[in-house]
Amino acid sequence: MKSLTFLARAALPLALLVSAGAANAQNYPSKALRMVVPFAPSGPNDILARLIGQKLTEAWGQAVLVENRGGAGGTVGLEAASRLPGDGYALAMGGSSNLAVAPSLYAKLPYDSIKDFTPIINVAIVPYALAVNPTVPAKNVKELLAVAGRKPGYLSYGSSGMGSISSLAAEMLKSMSKTDIVHVPYKGTVPALTDVVSGQIDLMLADLAVIQPHANTGRLRVIGVTGSKRSGAAKDIPTIAESGLPGYELSPWFGVVAPAGVPKDIVTRLNGAIGGSLKSADMLQRLGVLGYEPLGGTPEQFAATIKTDIAKYAKIVKSAGIKADL
Repeated sequence: MKSLTFLARAALPLALLVSAGAANAQNYPSKALRMVVPFAPSGPNDILARLIGQKLTEAWGQAVLVENRGGAGGTVGLEAASRLPGDGYALAMGGSSNLAVAPSLYAKLPYDSIKDFTPIINVAIVPYALAVNPTVPAKNVKELLAVAGRKPGYLSYGSSGMGSISSLAAEMLKSMSKTDIVHVPYKGTVPALTDVVSGQIDLMLADLAVIQPHANTGRLRVIGVTGSKRSGAAKDIPTIAESGLPGYELSPWFGVVAPAGVPKDIVTRLNGAIGGSLKSADMLQRLGVLGYEPLGGTPEQFAATIKTDIAKYAKIVKSAGIKADL
């Protein structure tokens, strides 16, 4: 009898903790939230965070404070976010570059993309496109690869930097097609694209929304998109896979994560609120202006995407022999 009484008393603190946790989840959110954006203000990552923050404020009546902490390809901000409490009041807008590419790119990454974060929801795909200068004798991917195959080292591609999504997309193209195209890294997308337009270099893979205005004026020729299907923003442009390189697929994304340990009930509330906002007319309109495609889905689906893309980018980084230091 005494042993039963002892067990009951021992179990009481645990029961109180569970009860308190359920109460906290039920009352969530009871104060302002914090959204860490690991890039500078006014960029796509920042815009998405502020749009989502506004929607959460409208839904819950609690402010969402956006904090920009840029540096080292978005890894500085994510490291800071990983050290915040896992109570659901701290969020971060992560992306392919700092959650999926960084683990293989940096030898001493200060966070673990899987263990240190709670996936909330994948927000949007960033359609990437392959553009060539009009002087390049290729009107589709098949013709481009034929030129590259006949003349190793003749063509050159620009990127926004070593280890960037734009460089990895091109390296994947080279690896799968077994061609030699010279890499010319730049400090950002704009200077690289400027040189493709002027003919200093031949081609580039970059955000479709950035490339499209130059294509509309005839200064660039867009011959393929990197996703598994055609982009809603440019349905007439075939995928790289269907236009000359079967099996090629690369879909950069942005998604919301939180520090590890967020209670499941709170994760569910966040996922539902953000997922619902992605279906609103004004959000769809803003995403359309950016050229982004809304995703949504469950936290489990987002977690699976992160794991899959870590493995995918690791192969590209290893094959290209890319190394970077923080």
